[in-house]
Amino acid sequence: MTVEVGKLKFDANGLIPAIVQDATTKEVLTLAYMNAESLARTIETSQTWFWSRSRNQLWHKGETSGNTQQVVQIVADCDNDALVVLVKPDGPACHTGDISCFRTATTEVNLSAFLEKLYRVVAERERERPANSYTTYLFDQGLDKILKKVGEESAETIIAAKNNEIEPLVGEAADLLYHLIVLLVARGVTLDQLRDELVRRQSK
Repeated sequence: MTVEVGKLKFDANGLIPAIVQDATTKEVLTLAYMNAESLARTIETSQTWFWSRSRNQLWHKGETSGNTQQVVQIVADCDNDALVVLVKPDGPACHTGDISCFRTATTEVNLSAFLEKLYRVVAERERERPANSYTTYLFDQGLDKILKKVGEESAETIIAAKNNEIEPLVGEAADLLYHLIVLLVARGVTLDQLRDELVRRQSK
């Protein structure tokens, strides 16, 4: 995970830019700055620490919001004066509540990134069980209920596929995908495991 810290070139203020990127979707989440201390803490804790230029102090990402970032790898560029920090985010990176600080209202939503976010939200519902949540209801009802819903949505998707109109199929397929993710969370299967299995099959 670590870079050769001794080779890094910090600027006159003792800072180095750090591009934070989702390790799974490869979406760029934010641009921040590190000094030697925040980099050391990042390496030590495997969570992102930065140097806040506006507050002139160390900043542990997620300390207040809970939206921490688990560090997978830190890579320096060819000149050793910039970093890419690959992370698995636990919540949005941007203070606006968006996944990425670089996203605008017109930015196309990446399907992979959206599925990752949906999976995290469903997993959060399983842990916290907030009231008045349909996802909480499914988990409270148990595995048999979740399996029943997957079966129902599968049948409705098949029926919609027999019709000429596309919109009903899109809607039913989305329902099926959501309930399938609920099932995966309930059984402890990750999207990474699905990806790895699909890659394994592709290579055959």
